Amino acid sequence: MKLAIVAGGPEARIPDLTAPEYHDFDWIGADRGTFVLLKSGIKPKHAFGDFDSVHGPEKNAVFHSGTELRTFQPEKDQTDLEIAVDWAVGKKPELLLIFGATGGRIDHELAAVQILLRVARAGIRCALIDTLNRVTLLMPGTYHVSNDPDYHYLSFLALSEKVEGLTLEGVKYPLKNAGLPVGSSLCISNEADAATFSVSLRSGCLLMMQCSDA
Repeated sequence: MKLAIVAGGPEARIPDLTAPEYHDFDWIGADRGTFVLLKSGIKPKHAFGDFDSVHGPEKNAVFHSGTELRTFQPEKDQTDLEIAVDWAVGKKPELLLIFGATGGRIDHELAAVQILLRVARAGIRCALIDTLNRVTLLMPGTYHVSNDPDYHYLSFLALSEKVEGLTLEGVKYPLKNAGLPVGSSLCISNEADAATFSVSLRSGCLLMMQCSDA
């Protein structure tokens, strides 16, 4: 099972959700992301939130869509996205994609990046995706990643205090058994130079960001 969540971030940064690569996903709405899905011709299987960011015709469309809605008060201890992610993690999908979580308010964006850590610790592959970026969190291990020509740049940041044993191969600026402390820009603006590149780390939590210019 593959799941995809659409949150209420800027629509201009949400890619075409009807693209072929997303056809075998079950869709989940988080607050206004539910309306974005409906507008794209996709009926989500579930939706979560306080729905305080939809009004008038948009709210009517959401509440009359036949989607299974789980509503919450605006005053709560979790964001709508976190509630949706917790539900999705409980389903143990093989892959979870999150759209509409980047490109807007930085507090929501940084919270979404940290949510990746929770999902990765549950053993689930997950990515934040928008029109300019694909962000994944890597736990210790070795990964072979297909180069995506839509994302020219390849960057890495430590999300833990330090990443140890970082090796990058098949990239313009390779590394061998390096240490990457939190706050270091050592691995910003690299580029893949092979059809498949590899990333391995011995310890720590590593953000992998495939990015393009606006």
